[in-house]
Amino acid sequence: MYVEKFESISKDDVGIAGGKGANLGELTQAGIPVPPGFIVTAETYNKFMNDTGIFDNIMDILNGIDINNTKELQKSAKKIKEIIIDAPIPEDISALIIEAYNALCQKVGVEDVLVAIRSSATAEDLPEASFAGQQDTFLNIYGSESVIDYVRKCWASLFEARAIFYREENNFEHSKVYIAVVVQEMVESEKAGVMFTVNPSTGEDVALIEGSWGLGEAVVSGSVTPDTYYVDKKSNEILNFNIADKKVMFEKLPNGETKQVDVPEELRNKRVLSEAELVELTEMGKRIQKHYGAPQDTEWAFYDNTLFMLQSRPITTLDESSSNEKEESDIENREVIVRGLGASPGMAAGTVKIIKKIDELDKIKNGDIMVTTMTTPDMVPAMKRSNGIITDEGGITCHAAIISRELGIPCVVGTGNATEILKENNKVTIDGKKGLVFEGEFQISEENKQDESVVAQSAAPIITVTEVKANVSMPEAAKKAFATGADGVGLLRTEHMMLTAGVHPNKFIQDNREDELVKILMENILKVVDVFYPKPVWYRTLDAPTDEFQTLEGGEEEPHEHNPMLGWRGIRRELDEPEILKAEFKAIKKLYEQGYTNIGVMIPLSQSPDELIKAKKIAEEVGLRPHKDIDFGIMVETPAAALIIEEFIDIGIDFASLGTNDLTQYTLAVDRNNELVAKNYNEEHPAILKLIERTIRKCNEAGVTSSICGQAGSKPHIVEKLVELGINSVSANTDAVGDVRHTVARSEQKLILDAARKQKK
Repeated sequence: MYVEKFESISKDDVGIAGGKGANLGELTQAGIPVPPGFIVTAETYNKFMNDTGIFDNIMDILNGIDINNTKELQKSAKKIKEIIIDAPIPEDISALIIEAYNALCQKVGVEDVLVAIRSSATAEDLPEASFAGQQDTFLNIYGSESVIDYVRKCWASLFEARAIFYREENNFEHSKVYIAVVVQEMVESEKAGVMFTVNPSTGEDVALIEGSWGLGEAVVSGSVTPDTYYVDKKSNEILNFNIADKKVMFEKLPNGETKQVDVPEELRNKRVLSEAELVELTEMGKRIQKHYGAPQDTEWAFYDNTLFMLQSRPITTLDESSSNEKEESDIENREVIVRGLGASPGMAAGTVKIIKKIDELDKIKNGDIMVTTMTTPDMVPAMKRSNGIITDEGGITCHAAIISRELGIPCVVGTGNATEILKENNKVTIDGKKGLVFEGEFQISEENKQDESVVAQSAAPIITVTEVKANVSMPEAAKKAFATGADGVGLLRTEHMMLTAGVHPNKFIQDNREDELVKILMENILKVVDVFYPKPVWYRTLDAPTDEFQTLEGGEEEPHEHNPMLGWRGIRRELDEPEILKAEFKAIKKLYEQGYTNIGVMIPLSQSPDELIKAKKIAEEVGLRPHKDIDFGIMVETPAAALIIEEFIDIGIDFASLGTNDLTQYTLAVDRNNELVAKNYNEEHPAILKLIERTIRKCNEAGVTSSICGQAGSKPHIVEKLVELGINSVSANTDAVGDVRHTVARSEQKLILDAARKQKK
């Protein structure tokens, strides 16, 4: 009950053993070669907390915490952890753990066997992913007393400041959070990696295997670009493979510690897996998939020429829907009544609701088609209720396009006159890929709908040297973005965090409600940085044009500009109204102090190094240290910034991110929200490409990270060129992350092959 061997645990025992433990037990029972071990169950943790008498004490501390008081939170978390670590485990429990460890030692024939001690989440309403990075894992532990100590440390990790803050913010009861602990023999692998029993991106029935030298942590963590192999499961034929330059590996040191080291030169470009090992892995994958009855995501290791399986879990990114050619043909035969630009792919049908004023938004019911001149942040709640969006104005980078793609809603923009042609309450069907609106509402195949499964399908497990990140506009979309397998967030837009509050940020300041504004920002940023932790999230400070502020409470005095896109926005506005920028920096500082070290700041619409200097000074005034506490960079959205990027580098930036949406419109004098000139908007114009190339080259020369987060970063053929130029990071729309990753991988492989061919000559 308190300590269970793998042999007595099955996949149905998640409540006892947690997800990791349950799967390890299931594999063991199925006869799969798994390193032996045992589980200190969730009930053991519960008994420990109650028997020691520390539970009530801990709850009293938690009940009195002000989580917004950073010092108090840190102090309380430290106190709770010390209480747990200092509390002796009751003898009956410790005796069972020691007995299980000694039995494991006897089983493997080692006096004090090295083990890994890992947390295994159990609570069904607290998905493990929500607590990524918040509980600890300990490797290469040996000796019964050490095992006891580290089990206790694993329990204590439930009360890291970050974990406490997260549970409080999301209204999870601390008393209902339980944890099991997996204790498993360490496999000192010579090679290790992951295997998907089907291609998770396409669903194709091939084994996708990634492997590198040393312990598996290098592949799982993304520290190394592994070899990639595709194996036909029917014939066991190797269909394709890529041998990567494997620069680092993890190995066990003589003192038991695990350390990242350089791969020996002779192994860096050497193939990791032989054909025989690939066949063995593929056969094992087929066996595991058959046992579970579903495709699996597995971890494996070879030690002394013996294969061990370290983990197996379902692949959750497969799209199970099937195509329907008849329905597709039916669609094509319908009458097109409106044409525009395809801004967000997918098809949707519903009832037309024409919105000409903000106070008409209540007309939109679940499943309607919103038709409007152009969307604004005020409309986002109604957009979420809609099946599809149609606008008169705008291009593929306008507000409606960006938000629709993020929400997974088909969208057609720049129709010119949809609000006049379409009639209220009529039925229509839209094609968000082709930019067409059809008369009538008709059946749409699941394949043609855009939903989370489509987005998830685009996720690829391929690890690339060039990071592939996601753009996020709304905190609610963070989980969908994370599901793509993105390496982080290359653009977290601020606007919706402020604007959806319905109150002008300046009004918070004027009414002495700055703390409320800071809290709103913290809560929204938290939803993204926590999901992605420890992956980086680059937060762009406020960059809303003035027309987006006018409908807010307190926005009555907002200026009316002839062209807001060229007006008072970005860093130029924030330096004129520094209290808003201070509030943003204060929110980030508080999150940093709570353990969220994965936040970077981007300054938008930079044109002068003086702006960067002033922004850094404001950050320092609130106690946030650029380049020390957080990465600090700029958006390259103006030709000026691209042409004098060296001056920004000299002052000090950690990264520069190309915002090609604005860079294109400012270079070509094309308003990207004006459907009349949409045909002139061209991100591949030679002038744009020269500015991009110059920025990347100068950044590379100075060792500064170069990235892109504009719409161009979601177009594979442009991405290929960017990789050739040496860009470090590409941030794409959520629906494009998978395609972009594949493009990046192919481009990197091509560069390697081209280099190899030149060497042979």
